[in-house]
Amino acid sequence: MKRVLLAFLALVLASSSCTDGAEPPLTALGGALDSGPLATLPDQESLAPNATVDRVVDGDTIVADINGTRERVRLLGIDTPESVAETRPDQCYGAEASNYLKALLPAGTDVTLIRDQEARDQYDRLLAYVVRSDDQLFVNLALLQQGYAGLMIYSPNDHYEALFTEAENAAIKGDVGLWGVCGGPDVPLE
Repeated sequence: MKRVLLAFLALVLASSSCTDGAEPPLTALGGALDSGPLATLPDQESLAPNATVDRVVDGDTIVADINGTRERVRLLGIDTPESVAETRPDQCYGAEASNYLKALLPAGTDVTLIRDQEARDQYDRLLAYVVRSDDQLFVNLALLQQGYAGLMIYSPNDHYEALFTEAENAAIKGDVGLWGVCGGPDVPLE
């Protein structure tokens, strides 16, 4: 029952230009994920862009322009090795993950940001699933499938946990990306 309810609770991030401090109004996104070779969401016509990529920070964080406001956006459900953290050492495959995300989302790319239950993390970053608008690529899932990210789920933002777990397990089994090169995530560079 929880999964059925969550399928209707995946929410599209609406305008973030609220001035009263309240969360922006949300629009429900229906349907389930297509786990085929291209990581896409099924109802592609309803996923109009609601943001434009300003820049990629690292493998799991971007800066997006949302109605004229620049917001730091943390991709939900994944974690990539560190490549730019000032307080932590770079990790194996961190630069590769960052470069892959830069290739997927160059500056100016239109995207749809989709939120789950919690809108922001402890660092005030927006939390979102990211869909590239031109081909509806589900970026979070693609990073897992290609071995650039590991699974990182924090409830209640767990809508795609089963799908993401399946993608990570396939990447591990196939020694894809960081799994084949580093043996897993969080491995310091030597």
